[in-house]
Amino acid sequence: MANLNQEQLRRLARLGAVARLEQLREEEAAIRAEFPELFGGRRGNGRAKEATSRKRRRAAMSAAQRKEVSERMRKYWAERRKASAK
Repeated sequence: MANLNQEQLRRLARLGAVARLEQLREEEAAIRAEFPELFGGRRGNGRAKEATSRKRRRAAMSAAQRKEVSERMRKYWAERRKASAK
């Protein structure tokens, strides 16, 4: 092996690091293509979900709306119990 000075060794190490990073990027791309659900994307879409998207929130219900839903569900479950008793 030839005697290399510090600068030559560093340059060769840098070239090796650049080559290894490229290999890792290719491997990452293959993994992302095979398992897009791990990264928030969908298979076939090719694009990950945008970071700026927000979750949808349900509008708050007023007291009257909650009472209406409550009565409707009480009626629904009463009918279900009646049907299952037959």
